[in-house]
Amino acid sequence: MSQMSPYAFAPQPPALLQPADRDPWAWVAPAIATALLMFLVPAALLFGGLSAMATDSCGPDDCSQALMTSLTLIYGTLFFGGFLTFGAWLTSWLLPWTPRWSVLRAWAAAVSLLPPLFVLTLVFTLPAG
Repeated sequence: MSQMSPYAFAPQPPALLQPADRDPWAWVAPAIATALLMFLVPAALLFGGLSAMATDSCGPDDCSQALMTSLTLIYGTLFFGGFLTFGAWLTSWLLPWTPRWSVLRAWAAAVSLLPPLFVLTLVFTLPAG
């Protein structure tokens, strides 16, 4: 009877992704979104926060409905859009780096930019009070 090697039933290391399974450009869309968000988010917070001063000339009770609607959208987007921005940005980084997920990763990175861009668009197009 032959003796078996003690390593015959040793657990195998986990299968790693082969280079053919990895997307070499997987980091590009999240990195571009991260770089743009570093400038867009502070600008959206600053200008969105200062947009309430648009009511200084008319007071909060005598301002036009269009101005008040825009301010409501700005502050709602700053609050709820922050969650969307963070979730989409995090998703773009955490999706598996395989070609199968490349389109969804690019879409998640693009969606993460929408709330700050929307806030800045609203701020720069505020109607007259």
